[in-house]
Amino acid sequence: MSTAGRGLHGRVLETLGPAITAGDYPPGSVLRTDELAQTFEVSRSVMREAVRVLESMHLVESRRRVGVIVRPSAEWNVYDPQVIRWRLAGADRPRQLRSLTVLRGAVEPIAAGLAARNATAEQCAALTECAIGMVAHSRGHKLEGYLHHDVAFHRLILDASGNEMFARLGDVVEEVLAGRTHHAVMFDDPDPAAVTLHVHVAEAIRERDAVRAEELTRQITAGALQELDILAPGGHSPAAG
Repeated sequence: MSTAGRGLHGRVLETLGPAITAGDYPPGSVLRTDELAQTFEVSRSVMREAVRVLESMHLVESRRRVGVIVRPSAEWNVYDPQVIRWRLAGADRPRQLRSLTVLRGAVEPIAAGLAARNATAEQCAALTECAIGMVAHSRGHKLEGYLHHDVAFHRLILDASGNEMFARLGDVVEEVLAGRTHHAVMFDDPDPAAVTLHVHVAEAIRERDAVRAEELTRQITAGALQELDILAPGGHSPAAG
């Protein structure tokens, strides 16, 4: 659930969460809830609720007689969609995008191959509709409309794989795709070759061609990495290759 619509503690989170993930509060920093409540002009109960959310993300931990301690980034729940969104909004965006895109490259091709074996007729039809929607929004700077169909397409593949672990990565993939769009890490119009690949993936899944579905999806994720090299350089790390 997004912090939007969570009221006062949601407003606190939208400031404090990005500050923690950006390193404004280094690991080991002690946050005093009373002081933060004064800073944000909210009650202590609102501040405690915000802290509970941050604890659920493993960004902080509360210690009696000490306060709220910022945890090391290695302990964060990096799969939490809100944590991803906050990290993508920070200066470390290129490296975060690359890390997430590498994850997509490891998961989505396999999921597409499984979807070719397991997808229902309804899922195949929905994939085709999404691909058609992507084509319809691929020209004329219609990136928000394109994003809507792109997210639905990749969620469908993960769901249609029949693997519940893959399906749970739908929120992660959505944040990657949305982050690329909202932070202008995409061309004004999507790469025509990538759009066509999505159409062919839908066809391969409908035709039960697992090998082709996997290979075409691998080309999509490889292309996404190549785009990052152009639009968000500086995100390389030993883990990313």
